[in-house]
Formats: sequence, C-alpha cells, structure tokens
Amino acid sequence: MRTASPRPAPHDPRQLRRAVTSSFLGSVIEYYDFLLYSTAAAVVFPHVFFADLSPTAATLASFTTFATGYLARPLGGVVFGHFGDRLGRKRTLVVTMSLMGVASFLIGVLPTYGQAGTLAPVCLLLLRIVQGVAVGGEWGGAVLLSAEHATGGRRGLWASFTNAGAPFGMAVSTVAMSATSAAVGEDAFLSWGWRIPFLLSVVLLAVGLFIRLRVSETPVFAEADKEQKTRPVQDASRRPLPLLDVLRHHPRVLLLGIGVGLSAFVFQGTVTTYIISYAVQDGFSRQTVLNSLAVSSTLAVFGIIGWSALSDRQGRRPVVMAGALAVGAYAFALFPLVDTGSTGLLVLALVLGQSLVHPMMYGPLAALYTELFSTRSRYTGASLGYQIAGLGAGFAPLIFTEVQAGAGTGATTLISAVIAAFCLLTVVCLALLGETSRTDLTGADPGAAAQLPVDGRPETAQAS
Repeated sequence: MRTASPRPAPHDPRQLRRAVTSSFLGSVIEYYDFLLYSTAAAVVFPHVFFADLSPTAATLASFTTFATGYLARPLGGVVFGHFGDRLGRKRTLVVTMSLMGVASFLIGVLPTYGQAGTLAPVCLLLLRIVQGVAVGGEWGGAVLLSAEHATGGRRGLWASFTNAGAPFGMAVSTVAMSATSAAVGEDAFLSWGWRIPFLLSVVLLAVGLFIRLRVSETPVFAEADKEQKTRPVQDASRRPLPLLDVLRHHPRVLLLGIGVGLSAFVFQGTVTTYIISYAVQDGFSRQTVLNSLAVSSTLAVFGIIGWSALSDRQGRRPVVMAGALAVGAYAFALFPLVDTGSTGLLVLALVLGQSLVHPMMYGPLAALYTELFSTRSRYTGASLGYQIAGLGAGFAPLIFTEVQAGAGTGATTLISAVIAAFCLLTVVCLALLGETSRTDLTGADPGAAAQLPVDGRPETAQAS
C-alpha cells in the first residue's frame, strides 16, 4: 500500500474551491466547443460541407471528421501532459483552453462547400484535429487541478466536477444549437445560423481564462517540483520523459485503464451523437431530439457527481463495475424505446442512458485515472489512458452508421451486443486492476495502485 509523504504539501480550502470551479467551467467550455461539433456533425455538416454526397455518404463523411478529433486527443494528452508534468498544471491548462477557443471560433467563419469546394471540408478537418489536441491536453490537467488540491478522502467527488462539465457542455451546446435554429428558421440555420454557437466560443474563452488564471499550482506538483530542484544536477538530467516513464514502468496499468474506460466512451458516443442521427431518421424532428438530449445531458451532471461521491465511500471498482453491468443490459432496451416513436419514451431512453447508468461508469473515471500514476508522470499517464479510451466515443457513431447501412433490420441488436461486449471488457479489466480509491497521490510510485488488494473494500481514502 502506498504510504503518505513525510512532508505533505499544505492545502488551501479557498484554492480547492477555485480549482474545482475552474476545472468544471473549463471542462464545460472545452466540451461545449468539442461536443458542439458532434451535434453539428449529425444535423448540419452533412448539408454544409458534404453537399455533393448522398445523404448516407455525407453523414459518414461528417462522422469521420468528428472521429478525427478523438484520434487527435491522445496526441494532445502526450504533448500537453509532458509540459504539465514538467512545467505545471496551471500554465498548461491556459494554453489548452486558448487553443480550443480559437479553433472553435475559426470553424464558425469557415466557408461552405458551395463557396470553397473541397477546401472547406479540408479546413474543417484540420480545425477538428486542433480541437482534439486541445481537449486531449485539457482533461488530464483539469482533473489533476482538483484531485491534487483535494483533501479528506473526497477526491472522487472533487475530481468528478471535470467529468460533470462534459455533459453540461453538451447541454449548453445543444441548447445553443436549438435556440439558434428556432430563432432564425430552418433555411437560415443551415445557411448561416449554425455559425453563431461556434462564434460564441470567444466569449466563453474570456470567462474561462479569467477564472483559471486565479487558481494556484497544485500543492502536490509544487512539492514535487521543489524536491526536484533540490536534487543534484546529474540526477535532474537523468529524469525520464513522462511518456517513457509511463510506457516503461507500468504499461499493464495503462492498458487496463484503457480497457476500463472504453465501454463508457462507446456508450457515450452512442447516446450523444449516433442516437441523434438515428432518431431523426426514425421520424423524430431534429428539435425534439436536441431538446431531449439537452434534458438528459443536464441531469447527467448530477448523476456523475453523485456516483463519484459514492465511489469515495464504496470504492471506484464496485461503482464502475455495477455501471458496466447496467449499461450492458440497458443497451438492449435503448433502441426499442426510441423505435416506439414516442417523444416521452425517447426522453426516457436518453435520461436513463445518459443520466443514470452511464455516470456510474464515467463519473469515477476522473479519480481512478489520477490514482494510477505518480506525480512525475500523472498528467501524461492519466491523459493518455483516458484519451485512448475516448476513441470509443469518436468511432462508435461512425462504425454504428456503417453497421446500420449494412445490417438492415438487425443492426440495432448487433450494436447493442457490441456495447455489451465492451462492458464485459470493463468488468474484466476492473477485476485485474483492483481498487484505487485508497491511493495517496503524494510521492507515489507508478503502478502501485494496480498492486493493491483486490477485495473491492477500500480503506479510508488518503487524499494527497
């Protein structure tokens, strides 16, 4: 078991509040921009940037650009994780937020296919990659900003506010799209109105930077940095790169962490992106689907925080494992509920999926990933594990669209089976990984979390 550092860094409750607020709002802003793209990819971009293709091909092309953002996220995690582990969490997060805001604003001023031809989707693709790099670097730092400030065995609760920012960002982006569409009308929305939510990114960026700049560096990193500077120069020169440290010392922990998170992201991509396109094709109006998604996304905030707080008491493994089993079973009820054609059952399907069962898996991941790595490589390791797992959300809509086109009436059953298989993978990886909630973040050796007893009954969590 990990032991506490003999010289624990001081914790300031005021800075903890600022850190949690900054992490939540930063996550809201980042995911507003990142997931705004997902809504647009389902309902706008096929008409605006891929107008020369058939409806199915245009949707596939749009979801392909959407998936590239997820491909770029591990790169962002490695690049910004390196600087976050070497230079500090706070300074790195200022850069990631600025990069995301600028990229989203530029998407809002891009020419359409009718105006610029193939240059338009190429520029869209490049800006989507920038978005992916930015959000890939943001998540790990935002989680650590809260987790490394946390005290009193409530790390799961405070770290979860970063994950809670994702569905709230989705809700805000969905409301922005819906409100704009309702205000300007269908034709104007497809012509120019869709740009407005992207242009608003500049305003959100200014608010986010104002809050983030008031947060101090985490005490855990500050203490580690202080100790590093007191070491002889020859020791400092031998300090391994964070990425090499992760890959060399605990590839097993990294792989198991990825396996734990994959099902949460596959299901997330299904209920927040694929289901939009599916429900519209099934006869629902776009406005109805977006409104339903806004409701479920807002409620998901409370689910994420609630299940994460429970994981501080019961452990990460029991909560996430129960969520994986619940999602695996619920996957077979999701599409039949949507296929009824009832608006009420559509709302119920999304609320149950996104707000109740999915947060059981997703919420505790924020703390779990931070508990797998040492301070010197925690930003890189947590980001890499989370963002590689996040590929599931990027590729699920694309793959499931192709499955639907090829499998016909049996497509939804096959999709549900795929989701359930990923949930089974999560259960197996959790069983091998063991409990992490009692991990002390201060001065820990990499990979130690995976060597803890696997009885699933955590001792009192020792926050850093």
